[in-house]
Amino acid sequence: MRHSPRFSSPLLQSLQRLKGLVRKEFFQIVRDPSSILIAFILPLILILLFGYALNLDSNNLKIGLVVERASPSTNQLSYSFIHSQNFNVTYGRSLQELQDRVRSSDLRGIILLPEIFSQNLTKRGKIAKLQVLSDGSEPNTANLLQNYVKATYQGWLQQNSQQLGKTLKIPIQIEQRVWYNPAGISRFFLLPGSIAIIMTIIGTLLTALVIAREWERGTMEAMLVTPLRVSEILLGKLIPYFILGIGSLFVCLGSSIFIFGVPFQGSIILLLLVSSLFLVAALGLGLLISTLAKNQFIASQAALYSAFLPAFLLSGFIFEIDSMPDILQKITLLLPARYFVKCLQTLFLAGDVYALLLINSLGILVMGSIFMGIATTKIRKRLD
Repeated sequence: MRHSPRFSSPLLQSLQRLKGLVRKEFFQIVRDPSSILIAFILPLILILLFGYALNLDSNNLKIGLVVERASPSTNQLSYSFIHSQNFNVTYGRSLQELQDRVRSSDLRGIILLPEIFSQNLTKRGKIAKLQVLSDGSEPNTANLLQNYVKATYQGWLQQNSQQLGKTLKIPIQIEQRVWYNPAGISRFFLLPGSIAIIMTIIGTLLTALVIAREWERGTMEAMLVTPLRVSEILLGKLIPYFILGIGSLFVCLGSSIFIFGVPFQGSIILLLLVSSLFLVAALGLGLLISTLAKNQFIASQAALYSAFLPAFLLSGFIFEIDSMPDILQKITLLLPARYFVKCLQTLFLAGDVYALLLINSLGILVMGSIFMGIATTKIRKRLD
């Protein structure tokens, strides 16, 4: 038996209006390919770019190797450098011969085995030293070169200590153990952070551009004169794009795991919960932008400067927040991406660390509530 709309409860009427608005938005999405491109194609392109182009690991560093006096020991050590995947070795007869190639950036550094290297290696009380000259114009590469040479040299010493007549004494041996990312692959912690950046772009653009376009076309004014409430308009706009945002999340998640081999140690359910909170915050920011800038070009620029750039630079995605000036560290507290990056890196590499996930989810919730609250106050059912 069907109930007359006249006798339906206000809640039921509100749900019916919301259902109709959500359905209308889905039809609009199907007719507008730009939303599909933003939701599914753009995140795939971005995750591939981040995965292949953004890499802090350096392999096959071009270095020069100078051996002032050859010996069995220096030959064995030279072979260790040559066969290491970290180096692309070029021999030189003298240090001066290779210095110009470092100056022209053909080589990233020079390893020098001095003339007394072999003698000091077998003498008690003597330390066999080698010299590493690196190009400091690229500090990250220079530090990697120093560490790679040190690791290769120490490994060679331990393997060849018995062949040196047991004269080599290593009184203290340091056994390193790296948690969560034992291989030290930068892609494993960069890609989870990049998902936060991508979701920031997607969530903000989806609402900012689409609603700004409706303001330009005049369809938003037509909607405001209907019996729809402001809350129903907000939910009707957010629900479809929230679903698209979740689809974007699975595109990024699948690409990270199956294309780039990033391990995922946490719970999918927790990932969905945290991501849902972040999507609401990102969509709320896009909604706020669209209410202030009722023009697609201005909305896109506002989304770039207020969402993408702060998230990219200040979320801890690449640059450590603790190394930033105090004023910037305080500003990062206002960015939902800061909390989402930490949650994603924890879920991917460490697993379900509930205390950390809870405190960061609370930060996302607070900022999302602020964005939604301001957006709600800016949308009024008036055309003046």
